[in-house]
Amino acid sequence: MEKLSIDPFNLIITGVGGQGNVMASRVIGNMLSQQGYFVTIGETFGASQRGGSVMSHLRISAESSFSPQIAKGQAHMIVALEPTEALRVLGNYGNPRVNVLCNTRPIHSVGVISGESEYPAMSQIKEWLKDLTDKSWYIDATDEAMKQMKNPIFGNIMLVGALAGTNVLPLTRSSFETIISQSVPANKVEINMKAFDMGMEMLN
Repeated sequence: MEKLSIDPFNLIITGVGGQGNVMASRVIGNMLSQQGYFVTIGETFGASQRGGSVMSHLRISAESSFSPQIAKGQAHMIVALEPTEALRVLGNYGNPRVNVLCNTRPIHSVGVISGESEYPAMSQIKEWLKDLTDKSWYIDATDEAMKQMKNPIFGNIMLVGALAGTNVLPLTRSSFETIISQSVPANKVEINMKAFDMGMEMLN
């Protein structure tokens, strides 16, 4: 078992309902648990229905278990399935050392759809994230999932693959294959492996 660069390592996965946020957090947690790490997961739901904010806290340690709630300002990595959710989480949990992995596909709130508010341009979001983070990565997970697999939900697995590709945590393809084989029907394993591999490749 590799020693973590930071122990405990505080990971937040954020998105909106319907994006597969919870599945992504469980898969990552199980991948690390399988390797002998202690992983505690805490989830908060702004609204559990599709479109509401969803956030999972993962605290990962080689030494012992920790409480599932990450303290304000103490995240080490944020994985955002929706761009403005990255900004929202950074407002509470960010610090100068935090890294962000961000899906670029926006999901517009009711306020944006109705014209009451305006969604910022992705170029503006990237500028803000550059100022608020130590390092950030961006992938077009949802768009590629639609093109390659005809289903946007695989964007969450692409982000798991991309997170593995950042090397900030000891996540491996073989551990993903083991966990996904236990989590989905046998005829869905291959397409999930494809999504994972695409996510890793999209960082290169």
